[in-house]
Amino acid sequence: MKSARSVLVWVGGGALLLAMLVDTLAMLGRQFDRPLLGAIEIVQAAVLIGAAGSLLAAALAHVHARVHLLLQRLPPVARDWLGRVHGLAAAVLWAALLAGSLWITIDLWHGYEHSELVGIPYRPLRVVVVVVLLLLLVHALRHALRGERR
Repeated sequence: MKSARSVLVWVGGGALLLAMLVDTLAMLGRQFDRPLLGAIEIVQAAVLIGAAGSLLAAALAHVHARVHLLLQRLPPVARDWLGRVHGLAAAVLWAALLAGSLWITIDLWHGYEHSELVGIPYRPLRVVVVVVLLLLLVHALRHALRGERR
């Protein structure tokens, strides 16, 4: 578990550093009349990878935002029940996002879609989104069924 989290932090963090570097180079290029064509496309792809890594790392470490002020005052049974409800609500969210993403991915699978300037293919990015949402759905269902403590 620790190594998976470490990989996710490095991949997600590296993608966000890449996005920052490309955006900085694009800004400097605009100042010196040498624009970096396709910078927005590269930043968008890097942010998708960074967000995917961040969501998975946060879910695996159970560090999503929570309202501790309320939760700490509940008895353990109510806290466990609320945790299961939270897991179920998260599973519904991830399932809805997965259904929509999977629908779009299947519908556009045979179309060669790519970004206009750099030519980044969209199919692998959609696959990343589908896989991450599937993992988040499984994790949320596990939490809802087992009532794991954070």
